[in-house]
Amino acid sequence: MGSSLAFLLGVLQLLAATMAAYKKWIPNTNFETASNWDKERVPCASDEIHFEKDKVVSVFVRSTHALTDMYLPLNGEFLLASGAGFAAFDGSWDPGCGSGAVLSFADAEQHSWFNPELWQDVSSRADLEPAGRIFLLDEERVPCQYDHVIFQPETSFRVNLDSSRQVIPVQSISLMGQELSSPEAWAGYLGSPSATWQFHGNATLQVTGTHCPHSSGCACGNSQDGDRICASLLRAEGCPVLECHSPLQPLGHCCGVCGAVVTLDFKPEFDLQQYRDRVVQAWLSLPKYAGVQMAISKVHRAHTFLGLFPRGSTPVIQIVLVDGEAGTQTGTAAEQLARDIMGDIAQHGEALGIPGGSVEVATGSALSGQAAIHASRQIASGTVLGLLFALLVLGGLLYLHRKGKLRLWAPRLPRLWNRAENLSSPEPESGKGFDNPMFDVELPGTGSVEKALQEMAPDGHQVFYLNPLYDPSETET
Repeated sequence: MGSSLAFLLGVLQLLAATMAAYKKWIPNTNFETASNWDKERVPCASDEIHFEKDKVVSVFVRSTHALTDMYLPLNGEFLLASGAGFAAFDGSWDPGCGSGAVLSFADAEQHSWFNPELWQDVSSRADLEPAGRIFLLDEERVPCQYDHVIFQPETSFRVNLDSSRQVIPVQSISLMGQELSSPEAWAGYLGSPSATWQFHGNATLQVTGTHCPHSSGCACGNSQDGDRICASLLRAEGCPVLECHSPLQPLGHCCGVCGAVVTLDFKPEFDLQQYRDRVVQAWLSLPKYAGVQMAISKVHRAHTFLGLFPRGSTPVIQIVLVDGEAGTQTGTAAEQLARDIMGDIAQHGEALGIPGGSVEVATGSALSGQAAIHASRQIASGTVLGLLFALLVLGGLLYLHRKGKLRLWAPRLPRLWNRAENLSSPEPESGKGFDNPMFDVELPGTGSVEKALQEMAPDGHQVFYLNPLYDPSETET
């Protein structure tokens, strides 16, 4: 019974280990690391070393060093290993490094938490997967919300935590060989002076001690800092030029890719880890897919109304497939693997907890443009459906209005052309026009005035009138 229980515990521990993600911080601020000095070497006894006085440092010293002179910063710490320290060099012996030089300690202020190049994935699953076949999206190369973070034992460091969030959550953090896996333990560390010297920025790290509660996996949670991650990764170089037509843009990745992106819907019983193993064992390990790499994770796909207004997001499983082909063959192996995956889902999807999915493809072939056309048609059809829906709603409102069940308020706005007519031809105050003192006849509303006067005159007589403003004698010469 005891051996069975021990075996079960071992299996559970192995399962927990395979499900966990561990990210190790790469740079350090150790005294003995050559890259931390401007001369790219460790100081020797005849050297003079400088720490900028206004820079905050945390420096781990592993051994004893004799120095000619040393200028210290105003704020910081030196962490001394057992037996380590500094001694003044009096010149009585030859240190073997010449006459010496001035060495300056490098600036570690810009070592950003959100720089993917400063992290290494050391998850225990790395030994169980084909070498170089599984890769992480750029946002997932930085510690995710349920990851374990490792700072190597006997190292010092300084990390910039500037973020778009106030709090950056992780499952646990290991410092100086000690794992801090509870909020209480982490709060104790934050109360120490080292926390201020090792972490700086506008955000705060938070140790939750909780793991992802869903068998379908959890989203990384770094999307709010996606722009910061891409800026750190790409700097001024930008994304590389790709050989495929209409490169795909995976969610959580900085640059487009050639190959295929498979998007899967899933049910609550879907198991991401088991399905990942299924893809690796059934296809990715085959010789014909030797050059294909895969990233698989849960992401949130945003939705918009009419392609303009955001209306929430839906979690989906995203599989990104890329290959090492070149020219017109770029992405073709990834495309074939995507088709194999979709064929398997058509047969076994319900049993796997996958009700459906879709594929986008971008290859070096001229026919790969069909993928982009297909996506454009989907957007166009969505827009048409949205307009039809809006017209249907409007028709329903008009129907209810005509039935007297709904009152529609419509503001009365004067038309601009009516205002123009009113200003140019003002209406008289009386509907009868004006009184003519020379001829007491009401003018007709329509027709010619002259014609009306002739009709009223006796036969053989012409009708005329004098203009009091006109004097005919003024025209006589």
